[in-house]
Amino acid sequence: MTIRIVSIGDSFTEGLGDEWPDGQERGWADRVAVGLAAEYPDQEVWYANLAIRGRLLAPIVTEQLDAALALDPPPTHLTFCGGGNDMLRPGYSAQRMRTLASRVIDLCEAAGVQVIVLSGPNPSDLLPAARRIRSLGNSLTDIAESLAQDRQDVTFVDNFRDPEITRAPYWSVDRLHLGPLGHELVASRVLGAIGVATQPPVLTDADAPRGGIVGQARYWRAYVLPWMWRRLRGRSSGDGREPKYPTWVRVGPERPWSPELPGT
Repeated sequence: MTIRIVSIGDSFTEGLGDEWPDGQERGWADRVAVGLAAEYPDQEVWYANLAIRGRLLAPIVTEQLDAALALDPPPTHLTFCGGGNDMLRPGYSAQRMRTLASRVIDLCEAAGVQVIVLSGPNPSDLLPAARRIRSLGNSLTDIAESLAQDRQDVTFVDNFRDPEITRAPYWSVDRLHLGPLGHELVASRVLGAIGVATQPPVLTDADAPRGGIVGQARYWRAYVLPWMWRRLRGRSSGDGREPKYPTWVRVGPERPWSPELPGT
């Protein structure tokens, strides 16, 4: 059997904070594809990733989803996570999030595609406005979990309510995106949820982040203030960006991966 797995979403799924040696974003979705290739060496594993940083839920469940389902040959699996950028903006509506996310489940079910729904990790302990982020994140997670319930071909992986992943060493220096250890942890949880046994990362004292007043001031100057400025201007970090793997690539244990046409 050939596995064709496509991922849609925002920066979490694009892989910000976790890079390959050549500097391109890796992330948990790339790691899941590699894990599948390692688990099933006698099968072909093909992978596409349409996620783009900064994307709101509406373009994820329309533009990205439609492109994912239009891939030729069609996907066998699709990972979906979104809404984190919506909850950081005014006018957040839980009902609208539910309506939009339902489109992914319904269209994939009709197409016979197995769906893996993820909630994003919880950064609230490391950021300003922690209470608001935590409240809206729980709301978004409840929506994702309820949509996955009683669906035979839908798997739910809850990262937001996982206390382990809130630990600082799992996060990148911007405190909004996971670092390599965090992406590794999410990948191990996704693989485990779909029946591939993996070993999660083990933290050591060397993984502890550096802090202090100077570090806090540099953090605000480097990350928080530019983020606020983009929001005031109605801009996104993903403006003008294209997906990193818009078509199928053949996955092996190491890159580069082949962009050939996958077999059926």
